Amino acid sequence: MEKLRVAILGGTGMVGQRFISLLSDHPWFEVKTIAASPRSAGKTYIECVKDRWKLEEPIPEGVKDIVVKDVSDVENVIKDIDFCFSAVDMSKDEIRAIEEKYAKAETPVVSNNSAHRWTKDVPMIVPEINPEHAAIIDVQKKRLGTSRGFIAVKPNCSIQSYAPVLFAWREFVPTRVVVSTYQAISGAGKNFKDWPEMLGNVIPFINGEEEKSEKEPLKIFGTIKNDEIVSADGPRITSQCIRVPVLNGHTASVFVDFDKKPQKEDLIDRLVNFSGEPQRLALPSAPKQFIQYLSDDDRPQVTKDVDFENGFGISVGRLRPDTIFDYKFVGLSHNTVRGAAGGAVLCAELLKAKGYINAR
Repeated sequence: MEKLRVAILGGTGMVGQRFISLLSDHPWFEVKTIAASPRSAGKTYIECVKDRWKLEEPIPEGVKDIVVKDVSDVENVIKDIDFCFSAVDMSKDEIRAIEEKYAKAETPVVSNNSAHRWTKDVPMIVPEINPEHAAIIDVQKKRLGTSRGFIAVKPNCSIQSYAPVLFAWREFVPTRVVVSTYQAISGAGKNFKDWPEMLGNVIPFINGEEEKSEKEPLKIFGTIKNDEIVSADGPRITSQCIRVPVLNGHTASVFVDFDKKPQKEDLIDRLVNFSGEPQRLALPSAPKQFIQYLSDDDRPQVTKDVDFENGFGISVGRLRPDTIFDYKFVGLSHNTVRGAAGGAVLCAELLKAKGYINAR
């Protein structure tokens, strides 16, 4: 099968680097173009990132000599590609404008950014949860006046360690959720070299994160009505988001009430047997087991569990009855794989399998 040609918009930042690492041996997609700010344009990729490569994995050989293009020069960026991933570092207004410009230039955009998450005809997809939301793309194309160009987004990294769990338990109707997330520094695009003041430190504030944590699951759980995605009415979610001295991995401590009171064994059963469209379609990046349940009292742990299913799986543990809520549990997800670039790659695989992304 001939691979689809991909551009990475914002390819020099941490999420852009993760895209490039994940796509280095991808069976369906090949990085042909890297675009970034004007100060990087005209340099080879290795020249741009050799002193600021943030991942533990080495820079893939196949991209080192790619000459970086100016992300604002849309016609030049798209001329040899089929679609693009977006991880640009701009203001939200600038991101909305540049992503829509690419879409109107008949280039599908799968974005890691938050700028279009609340655009009513832009699907925000966790492929195992709401693949049916891809149908709104046809509505979006009519608005944009395109035949193949559109924008799809993935949700915030902070929700990945608990929103899939709540969805797996949907038959029991979760009604109230209290969640505290303990979020890795790579979620801010940094490592400890960039952010030494995080060593031995905790910061109890991440700008904008709590609103995303409370509202984005409801759009994912929502339905398409009257040519827009309408958020679900529940569950009601309240959150606190805290930055902790961990490189990769967002942990969530969650309390939940149900309308239909389940047994613990039923909750565990729904987790370990939960699968979705990516598993049915055997998408290249799909975890064979989406959610694992760990029975040891001290799991999940970042050092032991963050790379479950190559970072595409979710780990859950410490499920037990609570004295105020019905149950409580701890979840863990890899924030730059499942929560960021990897989630977008899996979304693109789903959209390709459903015919929304194809060769130009």
